[in-house]
Amino acid sequence: MNVRFDGKRALVTGAGKGIGRATVKKLVEYGAETIAVTRTQSDLDSLKQECPSIIPIQCDLSDADSIPNALKDCGPIDLLVNNAGLAMGSPFFQATATDFDKLMAINVKAPILISQIIAEGMIERKTGGSIVNVSSIASLRGMQNYLIYAASKAALDSVTRTMSLELGPHNIRVNSVNPTYTATEKVKAYLSDPAIAKQATSAIPLGRIAEISEVASVIVYLLSDFSSMVSGSCIPIDGGSAANIANIPEVYELQRLIEIPGL
Repeated sequence: MNVRFDGKRALVTGAGKGIGRATVKKLVEYGAETIAVTRTQSDLDSLKQECPSIIPIQCDLSDADSIPNALKDCGPIDLLVNNAGLAMGSPFFQATATDFDKLMAINVKAPILISQIIAEGMIERKTGGSIVNVSSIASLRGMQNYLIYAASKAALDSVTRTMSLELGPHNIRVNSVNPTYTATEKVKAYLSDPAIAKQATSAIPLGRIAEISEVASVIVYLLSDFSSMVSGSCIPIDGGSAANIANIPEVYELQRLIEIPGL
């Protein structure tokens, strides 16, 4: 499969680390003019050194009012990846309104607002396009001790399906990817304890977590014309764990306020 995006312009949020960073690199490699959006300037600076052609935008997506201004000069976009996300452990009785607002702002509200801006341009130009939301396997099943996070990703899947219905007539495809634990630096640190790693992988038939490149490759496929009849889909990237409903491990160590887009 020879994927090329020559003449296309892409925008990726959460581009500084992990899945977002790998996706930016693949898009640049395959010929897309790529805009990288993230909140941490140092991440943008290092990414710019690795990929000099990118257009960097620093923006904290938890601040909804800052989004239109940050994107006002980004120009026409053909491909959008809503990757930025926040993972936060919160058992049912410890979940707070503050936690809810924080996760929903980044994991649901920001993708909606950004997609509205980008899709409006696609419709005006009558060029169509492709949007990929980075969700989680947590949206497809109960996930103990991650109440609000799982709920936010389930909401994002619903957003994906509804966007696909409303934008499909304009030749805009919308899909999500739903990864299991993915080998970002923070996830690898979290799983450095062999007991925790065994627990986390016990329900994955392939017996391992996902590599960042494996998630980015599916994102690129969904952006490309090779998936031209795929829309409204929420695609697990989970080594078969979504099929393994009889063996869902408990997560017995919580971490709060950490960004793990591939959880």
